[in-house]
Amino acid sequence: MAQKRNLCAQIPLPLFNRVGAERDKAGQTNSEFITNLLTEYFMMKENGGANMAKGSGKERTLAFQISEELFQRIKAHLERETARTGQKLTQKDFVIGLIEAALAEAEQEAAAAQGADAEQQDSVEPDSAPDETAQETPCEDGVTTENGEASQPPENG
Repeated sequence: MAQKRNLCAQIPLPLFNRVGAERDKAGQTNSEFITNLLTEYFMMKENGGANMAKGSGKERTLAFQISEELFQRIKAHLERETARTGQKLTQKDFVIGLIEAALAEAEQEAAAAQGADAEQQDSVEPDSAPDETAQETPCEDGVTTENGEASQPPENG
């Protein structure tokens, strides 16, 4: 086990409260939370300022330009939602939420279509399969076909 030392620092009260809230949300002790923060900070610094990745170990940037009108509409929506819920809705959270909802819907539709295709394939019998219900029935001349229908003998003429 690595040796440990105490780290004590005076920080502004709003920052202290924010750290406490995030620590509680993460379900960690002060020591665990501050250790993780400092570890992530130094890893980020070593990686040229790249964001620390969540989950898979990598994050990617998605950037695009939009019209000023659309930007203002989004900004107004974010302000309304923040006022309505009492929690700040960021552009990032808003866009990620839209993307995740659209992908979930598309994946659901694709799964339903795939299920319908599989169901349709299961219900279609191949053309080459013999008809098990057909019985041979003799014709006048004693010749029958595979499906039980009589065939006419060729005429000699």
